[in-house]
Parts: sequence; structure tokens; C-alpha cells
Amino acid sequence: MGTTIINAVGIDISKGKSVVCVRRPGGELLTSPYEVMHSASGLSQLVKDLRAIPGEMRVVMEHTGMYWMPVAKVLKEAGLFVSVINAKLIYDYGDNRLRKTKTDKADSLKIASYALAYWEELRELSDIDSTRQLLKNQCRLYSICMKSATTMKNCLIAQLDMTFPGINNLFGKEPRTTNGHIKWVDFVKKFWHRDCVAGVSLNSFSERYRKWCAKERYRFNQAHAEKIYALAKSTVAMLPCNDGSCALISQAAATLDAILENIHTIKREMLYLAEMLPEYPVVSSLFGTGDITAPQLMAEIGDVRRFTHKGALVAFAGVDAPEYQSGAFEAKSRRMSKRGSAHLRKTLFLVCTSILQHAPADEPVFQFMDRKRAEGKHFYVYMVAGANKFLRLYYGRVNAYLRDLEVEKAQTA
Repeated sequence: MGTTIINAVGIDISKGKSVVCVRRPGGELLTSPYEVMHSASGLSQLVKDLRAIPGEMRVVMEHTGMYWMPVAKVLKEAGLFVSVINAKLIYDYGDNRLRKTKTDKADSLKIASYALAYWEELRELSDIDSTRQLLKNQCRLYSICMKSATTMKNCLIAQLDMTFPGINNLFGKEPRTTNGHIKWVDFVKKFWHRDCVAGVSLNSFSERYRKWCAKERYRFNQAHAEKIYALAKSTVAMLPCNDGSCALISQAAATLDAILENIHTIKREMLYLAEMLPEYPVVSSLFGTGDITAPQLMAEIGDVRRFTHKGALVAFAGVDAPEYQSGAFEAKSRRMSKRGSAHLRKTLFLVCTSILQHAPADEPVFQFMDRKRAEGKHFYVYMVAGANKFLRLYYGRVNAYLRDLEVEKAQTA
């Protein structure tokens, strides 16, 4: 750095406003902490204030929800160096203080001190990071909608147990690719009570079912129609076949269909955003990833180049088992830290489950988990070990792929 004047700007982000301070090496406080509103005028004034300060400047803020995004956007467009840091790193940074003080002003000072301590290691926010953030938001929305769909599906099945018990078990559970609907959900909107089927002859129901399938673009099968008819004849309904029961089932089914349509749209958007990122080809080629888990992995991990080594990525996911030793004591049994992203751990669990189900003999992650399983390890032990192995493989392959892309771009420039 030589004689260059450096200024570390620490911004403590919160909803609607932030607290800003500027520090220099040696404990010099150039600007005392002050509030900045997240309005166009407030952020514009912040840019003017920072530009008026001489010397090299780096702005650091915590990755706090989505509240940091407008601040980072305005400062980035103004040409300032902006770095967004994981809140856990800031929290663990001691700032050489014994007393724990938790105020927005104290946090802004702590963030500025962190920026000075790790000045050379700060990573600048790139334009493509906005795509990653958007993908992450879509993935979180997908998770919420999936929980809502499961809740609504259980609710509908509970209602059907009083009008047409067991009907959902006669249909497949895979959604239709055109709009995300599930056949049995659409079916019960038309045939919502057992009497709608059992109240007519088999031939009459089969013809009505065939016309319904043609209208809704589902495949008709006579044997399937006979199974539905046999179930209707054998079940007992607890609610009468009237307008009230019809409204109950129809409303629940329509609500579930609306959620399924939204999920289908979100899945398409997730895939679209993931394909815009440079690492998508190599991530989607990893065994165990699919149209959902590949975007989720990319969203939760972000740019893999921000991790200095494989172990850093494993620690970020919280699937590592840190050593615990003090004096003569050394822990024999260690648990995974769970210090990182719970969403990432869930995605890794799905990936490892897929790998176990398909059991590819030549896949290194499966070979590793199978070896642990053969040693008599508990299910969760070899699943965590598999997640750890997968992340190391992910780090190596994605890093190498991005490095090759940079070399190719430099050669063609």
C-alpha cells in the first residue's frame, strides 16, 4: 500500500436505513457513525460524502437479508469498491475488544475495522453477483411454495377422506410438465364425491372420464377407470353429496393448483437464471444434480472462487467436524458444526440421496459413501461424509472450469 491513503467504510445495514463510518489505519476515525436513509436522496448524499474523502476507498457491508442490495447498487454504480461480507465473519471478528457492545454505531465501527484488517483479501462485488442473488431469492421462494404445497396437499387429502377416501392413491404423483398440475388434484375438482362415480354405471362413468381426460389433456386408460369405479363402490363417504361438500373440495383443489402453477413458473425461472451463470454446465453435469438441485447449489454456494480452499467451502456448508482439543483432552467423537447454510445442507442431502438411489459404481462420491456404509457407519455419518466429499469435488471441478474459461477469454481478447 506504500504511502497511499486508505479509507475503510463500514456500513451496518438494517431495514430502511444504515449507519456509516469511515476509518483509517492506526485507529484514526475519519467520520463518526451517522445514519443514512435508504432513499434516493439519502444514498445520493452518501455517494457525495464518500467521494469528497481523498485516498483509496473500500466500502464493506454485511450480507443482511436483501436490505444491503439498494445501498450496494447505488455505490457500485457510482464507481466505488463495494464488498459484501458474510455476517458470521463480522460477528466472529473480535475487533480487539473485551466488552461486547451491540449497537448499530458499534457494528459500523467493527465492520470498518474488519475492512482494514482484511484489506487485501476483500472481494469486490461483481455485476454477475446480482444474478446469483436473484437466483438465491427464487430458490428460497421455491422452498416456501413447496412447504405450502405440502400443507395444502395434506389438507385436500384430509377433506377427500370424508368424500372420496383413497382416490389420490390411484394416481401418479408426478406433476404435468405444461402447468405443474397433478392429475388426481384436477380429477377431484370434477369427481369430488364417491357418488359422482358410483352413482352411475361403469360405462357411463368411463365415457365421462374419457371426455374429461381429452378436455384436460390427460391420458385415458380403461383399466384405470375400472379401478376408480371399484374404489368408489367400496368406500364410505362421511359427508353428503351436496353443494357444501362440492365447494369444500373444489376450493381446496383450486388453491393447491394455484400453488403448483406458481412452483412450475418458479422452477422455469430458476433454471433460466442458473443457465446465465458460467459454471452451470459443469454443475449440471455432476452426478446427483438435477433441474432443481443444480440451481439450488449454485444459489447457496455463490461464486466458488470466493473460497480460498476446499475446506472453506465445506465449513461454509456446516458439514465439517472441527477438532476439539485442549491440554491433555482430545475429543474422540466429533459432530458436524452446522455453522453454515441450512438450505445448502438440505440440498446436499437431496443430492446424496439421489446418488445412493442410483448407486453408480464408478462415481467417487457413491464409492466413498458405500465404503463408509460397509464399515458399519450410521446413516447420517456416511451422508454427511458424502456431502463433504461432494463439496470438495464441486470446488475442484467448478474452479478448474472457471479458470479455463478465464484463460480462453484472455486468449481471444
